[in-house]
Amino acid sequence: MQSKVFRNSITLSLIFFAMVAIIFPVELVLNTDSIFEDPAKERIKEESLVDNYKGQLILKIRHDDGESVTSNFDNMQALMVLEKELLEGANPDNSWDYSTIITKLETPFSAWSEAFESRNRSLENATKWSDVLSPTIEGGWCGNDSTVAENEAFQTTMLLLPKDSNFGIACPSFPGASELTPPNSDEVLWLIWLDSSDPTEPVTDWNTLNLWAEKVSENTEFDIEAVGINMLFQKSKNIAEDDLNSIIIPSAIFLIGVMYVIIRDWKVCAVTLGSVGLVITAEIGILSTLNVQISIIDAIAFPIILAVAVDGAFWYCKSSRSREEVRSLLLLAMVTTLAAVSLSMFSPIKAQNTLALMMIIGIFLDWLLTRFVLEDFYMSRRDGELISPVLEPISESNATQWFWPSCLAILAIVTVISPPGVEVFDINQFLSDDDPALDDFEELQEQYLIASSTITWVIIDVEGDSHSDYLKALDIQQQLGQHPSVISFETGIFETPLVMGIESGYESEINSTIDSVSRNSEGSPVLDDHRLQTGGETTSLVIGVFIDGSNADAALQFMDDVTKLVDSYETEHVIGGELVTGASLAQDFDETRIIQILTAGVCVLVIAYLVSKSPERALRIAIGTIAVGAAVDGFASIIGERGVSTAPAVLLGMGFAADYLSHASAGHVETRSDNFARWGAAITSVSIFALLTLAEFPPARQTGQLLTISILLSVILATSLSKVDVKLSYSFSEE
Repeated sequence: MQSKVFRNSITLSLIFFAMVAIIFPVELVLNTDSIFEDPAKERIKEESLVDNYKGQLILKIRHDDGESVTSNFDNMQALMVLEKELLEGANPDNSWDYSTIITKLETPFSAWSEAFESRNRSLENATKWSDVLSPTIEGGWCGNDSTVAENEAFQTTMLLLPKDSNFGIACPSFPGASELTPPNSDEVLWLIWLDSSDPTEPVTDWNTLNLWAEKVSENTEFDIEAVGINMLFQKSKNIAEDDLNSIIIPSAIFLIGVMYVIIRDWKVCAVTLGSVGLVITAEIGILSTLNVQISIIDAIAFPIILAVAVDGAFWYCKSSRSREEVRSLLLLAMVTTLAAVSLSMFSPIKAQNTLALMMIIGIFLDWLLTRFVLEDFYMSRRDGELISPVLEPISESNATQWFWPSCLAILAIVTVISPPGVEVFDINQFLSDDDPALDDFEELQEQYLIASSTITWVIIDVEGDSHSDYLKALDIQQQLGQHPSVISFETGIFETPLVMGIESGYESEINSTIDSVSRNSEGSPVLDDHRLQTGGETTSLVIGVFIDGSNADAALQFMDDVTKLVDSYETEHVIGGELVTGASLAQDFDETRIIQILTAGVCVLVIAYLVSKSPERALRIAIGTIAVGAAVDGFASIIGERGVSTAPAVLLGMGFAADYLSHASAGHVETRSDNFARWGAAITSVSIFALLTLAEFPPARQTGQLLTISILLSVILATSLSKVDVKLSYSFSEE
């Protein structure tokens, strides 16, 4: 009676959480925030006085006829009107009517307007460029006598116009430029910051910018396109969602077909598929209830859970093991698999944390459902009855005794010959190498300074009301600008580094503080207010530094040098940014990946010993698990690029190895039915991972490749282990 109540409780609980997932569906996200945690960005998010630190996107604007959009005054004014309509919604044809909201819009025209206003000239009320260019502004906006607004307009112009533009009044020091002419370019960039309309929800739907760009392109004389790194993430997310619909979901049907061909029982196939569908849906409901954000990368766990689920069906239905033996080996397989995979929970990479959590919950729920709900059904589907074994002596000199050490030696060779190195964690790992979007992005990087660079956040602890801290911050900013990795505006006469933080020019004023200067400043193109506050008091200053976005080694060197610089001031600090964080994660992973594999092996050893109470059995499982993990890590480098995105596949491969080796080391003399169960489960699992290799989304494709290799290596190694010290064989009666 108690057993029945427990079974019903499990089933009803899973159905309840599955209904939660169906009624309140979650949106799978993909952005840098879902991949890794940036400590600097987290501090800005929690302590910033403004809300435009996230969701920065880029719009590229051209005229339909190829006319200049800056020196042609009519075109420039039309874009100024469009800018106003976007923010105020006066014209429904060009307004923003989407679930996301615009928190900030940075355009060259708004910066130019403020620059002219600082000289008591109005760009909005002008009818031609000469109305604001006369009388002449000596030195333009980059001269020694330029105002603060003009300096900001100069920086904005350099960032948002192509590198080969004639910058005109923005900086006459450039060849061909003059303070008598406006900037001249046939295209410009706008920076737009989006946020969710619900402050408790993350920004996930960047596709709204594409929709707005398409709408306005149809309604105006301008061609507008959403571009930049975040739109590449949006495209990779769309590709992953297409894969989810076109490969992963139909692959479940294919897997059941393969399973039926092997197991020849459509009821077992249907129940197995249904149970996995229930487990996956319930898991989504559980994570949704716990407010755990799920990324599109986590969907890779779905076919993995599906592949693991067939294990119990084969061992219960087709092996020669008794009910108790199957229970024991499936328990050991489950806990050793979780021991290997759980190591990813401690990774600094958020994508690995959530993927590991998905697999851990899914594998455990599948074991729970198989053990306590489906066990009687699976046992009832056995084709034969277990009878007394027929003992047959086998020679100790049998050649099969050498399979186990030979397989270990081959795996060791693969590990040794694999190329070293780790790929930097960036957008290239989420799009195929031949994707035209990467070519377009490379062209954008060649044309625009802001696209070829990446921003690094340097946060230093300061007191907002301290004049000495204000001077210290200025000194640090100045020295940051002298670093060779920092992007600079070079005019041939002078060089201006792209370092944005607290404004200078107030050093001689004894009462100047970070708070007083910031209150009189409108911030910079990247942040409206560079202060961070706790309890209403300024505790830190954010300095934005633009560095080369294509040189990971230089980013790491910049990070090290900045650390030494700020340490010399005895000031607490945090350094972040997409490139430096991704590069440092790749470096850390390269330095610790072998330790990670060995640690996972030790975890498997301990768990296997605690469950099996056999040191010899636990040691063999651990040795085989480490061998498979090291070999899969080697194959990751051989067939593609080893990176932080391959680490979960390596650990999961170790989990599969622990699973299969647990079966093979159970002390039960192998039978033909046991081998059938082992290889039947392996072939069924391989079928779904082989389909995953057809995915267009690179992490899914590479995971499919590595897990296919993992299963094959694991089942071969497990078969070789089952031959070690075999003295007897069973025959199995099937009627």
